[in-house]
Amino acid sequence: MAPAVGIGNFRMGAGDGVLRCGQIKYNSFMTHKEVEEYVLSMPNAKLDYPFGKDVAVYKVGADPKAKMFALIPEGKEPTRISLKCDPLLAITLREKYETVVPGYHLNKKHWNTIILTGQMPWEEVQDLIRLSYNLASS
Repeated sequence: MAPAVGIGNFRMGAGDGVLRCGQIKYNSFMTHKEVEEYVLSMPNAKLDYPFGKDVAVYKVGADPKAKMFALIPEGKEPTRISLKCDPLLAITLREKYETVVPGYHLNKKHWNTIILTGQMPWEEVQDLIRLSYNLASS
């Protein structure tokens, strides 16, 4: 049997598709492609790779002043997305969900990274994508 793989305290059992943190189980259900489809449905959203092929960056606005509103690392399981956020909401989300952490390689006051394990409902993730888009486009 293959060993379990994980991120920090999270462990995914070999072959069962279930992410575990302690005794809590989460179904890993959102693929990069599924999340990207929703992100790119925002008006005038575009995909770019300004940091190289390892991270998909989603921007809004006309070049060269287009602003980032989402980042998704390539080839990560479970899928992760970094989103711009109101600073007070960012802290609240980190306290509520163990799968929401300060933005990876981003301003931690204004960005969160969400590990899409299923702990946060997809509808709430969609709300946060729209919020990030609105913050970047305003």
